[in-house]
Amino acid sequence: MTAEEIKSALLGLSIEEKKAFIIDTLPELTKEVIKEPGFMMQLFPVLLGILKESGMDLQQLLQFATMMGEQQNQD
Repeated sequence: MTAEEIKSALLGLSIEEKKAFIIDTLPELTKEVIKEPGFMMQLFPVLLGILKESGMDLQQLLQFATMMGEQQNQD
């Protein structure tokens, strides 16, 4: 299966299936590529674009990130 065929199949999923797929596979997909120099600098603008499109306030995002960091420090 080519990358284009995979992309086409994924875009054909229902909204619920897309959400489940993203949540289930994103951590696994990034494990390997996150180690590549410069990858996060490529991914970050994509994530910011998604956040902007969602209407999430960046201030809210910072608060959430702070909460998550505090939780990790407690563990």
